[in-house]
Amino acid sequence: MTKEEVLKKIFGYDSFNNGQEETIDAVLQGHDVLAMLPTGTGKSLCYQLPAYLSKGSVLIVSPLISLMQDQVEQLQILGERRVIAINSFLNRTMREKVLRQLNRYRFIYMSPEMLGMRNIIDHLKQIKISLFVIDEAHCISQWGYDFRPDYLNLGKIRKSIDDPPTLALTATAQPEVREDIKQLLQLNKPKEYVYSIDRPNISMVVERYDHFTEKKQRLLDLVRNFQRPGIIYFSSKRLTEEFVEFFQQNGITKVAAYHGAIDQEQRILIQQQFLHDQLEVVCATSAFGMGINKKNIRFVIHYHMPGQMESYIQEIGRAGRDGQASIALLLYASGDEMLPIRLIEQELPEDWQINAYEQLTDLNDTTKIMAELKLTETQLRFLEYYSSVFCDNPDRAGKVIEIKNTRRQLKMSKLWEMSNWIHAKECRRKKALTYFQEIEHSSPKLCCDICQVELTDPFFTSKKEEDLDNRQSWEWRLQKILLEK
Repeated sequence: MTKEEVLKKIFGYDSFNNGQEETIDAVLQGHDVLAMLPTGTGKSLCYQLPAYLSKGSVLIVSPLISLMQDQVEQLQILGERRVIAINSFLNRTMREKVLRQLNRYRFIYMSPEMLGMRNIIDHLKQIKISLFVIDEAHCISQWGYDFRPDYLNLGKIRKSIDDPPTLALTATAQPEVREDIKQLLQLNKPKEYVYSIDRPNISMVVERYDHFTEKKQRLLDLVRNFQRPGIIYFSSKRLTEEFVEFFQQNGITKVAAYHGAIDQEQRILIQQQFLHDQLEVVCATSAFGMGINKKNIRFVIHYHMPGQMESYIQEIGRAGRDGQASIALLLYASGDEMLPIRLIEQELPEDWQINAYEQLTDLNDTTKIMAELKLTETQLRFLEYYSSVFCDNPDRAGKVIEIKNTRRQLKMSKLWEMSNWIHAKECRRKKALTYFQEIEHSSPKLCCDICQVELTDPFFTSKKEEDLDNRQSWEWRLQKILLEK
């Protein structure tokens, strides 16, 4: 079959989206490829389609179990049975059975941590891998240096499994991040396809408040009146739960919380309920939404400011994949920077913890180490990785402290870039494009609050006449904010 026949027969499409065909052609020609395609354009097709035109298995490194499960399910809906996700959902007996029959699978999904296990590598060496895929490849640079260091080993692992052609896929990556991806994956003269992050149908709006109590009431007003479904992002697990209860007490019932402390089966259930419109609003931390193929999300609200522009663009890109008018709204209260600063402080160990860790002789009892040194799991992973990197250096603690300070400085600089964007007095779309070193495009009609966008009919429900007063109040408040700038 030709690629056009596969596109129609298996996936049911008549034509490719922007960037898909170029990427697929390069993959089929055996090139290493780095593709930055806009959120919602169908990045997964870029490795799924070539799998039907190549011999061997496609190995996909995916950052989240929920994302793997969703992609497995989507392929199964298309009739694919030769697909497996090797993760904690498989018990030991089942995993061993899958590994013995690994050559039967066309698509193999796993996390970088799973891929780093010696037993897994030994089985992968025994099969033909036609394509090595890193989905959400920005995670290599965004997460690898801190709390998921297994991402940094993917280039070495790739070499150990016979150096298959590699495809790195992402929706947002600055030029230096793309260089990082190429270097760490050890790509060989890769073809690069980089498309704009701009989503003209998403209006970008920031509201500023003096106190969080105002922000809380405004959020309720917005969710009552905005067209649904939608996602609300929080930086606090506790607040996702509290706001679900708050909404339910105020008549918004199709709502659920999603965060890392919820067990995996429940997270997948919430994701599926949202995909199938059984839930209209999800209050979530940043993990929710990655890879979710839901086209009709009408709003994405950030109750807390993200720690960096990359995260913000990724998250708002989950709205409006059907091309219809959608809104990205960030609610800012004075002093909101303090929460992400605290999170940055918690992610990395302090100097005394690094020095104390390097004095330990028994590193096997991690529970005891965490208790004695007051370490989080994230901090412990950071220490374990960089202590091994500098294992032969006599000043190992000093080197780890140096790395920690560099990472903290980078995180803080990205936070202040995000803060500058929030407080900007120029077009938000233009400023976001400039951040990603893109040339400015013409602004859409519903651009941003700086461009005097009128948030009227496209964003509000017309189901209830009693919502009219709330809508008028919202429009009046927006105009007041615009006049104050």
